[in-house]
Amino acid sequence: MITLKRTYIMNKSLILLPMCLMAFAANSADWSINNTLSKVSFISTKKVNIAEVHSFNAVSGTLSSKGEFELTIPLNTVSTGIEIRNQRMQTMLFEVNKFPQLVLKAKVNPQLIDSLSQGETLITQVNANINLHGIQADKEINVVVTKLSDSQMQVTSFQPIIVNANDFGLAKGIEKLQQVAGLSSISLAVPVSFVLSLSK
Repeated sequence: MITLKRTYIMNKSLILLPMCLMAFAANSADWSINNTLSKVSFISTKKVNIAEVHSFNAVSGTLSSKGEFELTIPLNTVSTGIEIRNQRMQTMLFEVNKFPQLVLKAKVNPQLIDSLSQGETLITQVNANINLHGIQADKEINVVVTKLSDSQMQVTSFQPIIVNANDFGLAKGIEKLQQVAGLSSISLAVPVSFVLSLSK
């Protein structure tokens, strides 16, 4: 009888082991940004008090099971609603032929994400490194993380991120845009916000 009981327990364990491994693999899988449901936007201000909202048409990135987050934005996808302005931003401001993309990297505590229940929201601060126009700078970003399901998550900016053109060597590009458009001023400080949808 003892032998049979041990055999039964072993067989049951062998059945449960693959299920546990599958559950662990599902929890530890990488998250990927869904471009269709994601958007990074920024506001430019000209002539002191005229503000316009712009965005990028493409974003991509991942959040690994270790909490390593990376966001990539192709700068040639900038969208301002005016084609000639898109082209000027690409060539005069971002210089996409030399600096084709923005890359943001951050480290997130994976336990914070794993501990979220479906429908639960978390507000946290992330230390991010931004590589833009050949220059790297660190930024503290406050984000809102909402776990929609076991396979869907949304990350949004809790407040706009102020990016200063001087920090990334973009001031000369803004000056060129100002001259070619005949504007009295374009602000060097740009508020940026985002909505990122991630799935696995």
